[in-house]
Amino acid sequence: MKKYAFKMQLNKGCREEYIRRHDAIWPGLVKLLKASGVVDYSIYLDADTDALFGVLWCSNAKALDALPETEIMQRWWAHMADIMAVNPDNSPVSIPLDHVFHLE
Repeated sequence: MKKYAFKMQLNKGCREEYIRRHDAIWPGLVKLLKASGVVDYSIYLDADTDALFGVLWCSNAKALDALPETEIMQRWWAHMADIMAVNPDNSPVSIPLDHVFHLE
């Protein structure tokens, strides 16, 4: 099991819409994420900067790497593209975060 942490950028004024869309996340996308080994996934918002911080645990790195090729993931990205910073393929601009401390 590996933990991944990353940041993304929400467009100014889109907080409520981002939350609304995630409250209504597509069941097929949830099923795909779980089938890909994602067992815990949280996204946090820094309201001062509109930065999003994602943290997920995944048991299958190859399946996680294959997610961008799936039709449902590409549709989700297109669905979210108007409210966050995205790449030309609509994938979120996602910057990996370095692990610097952990307390158990």
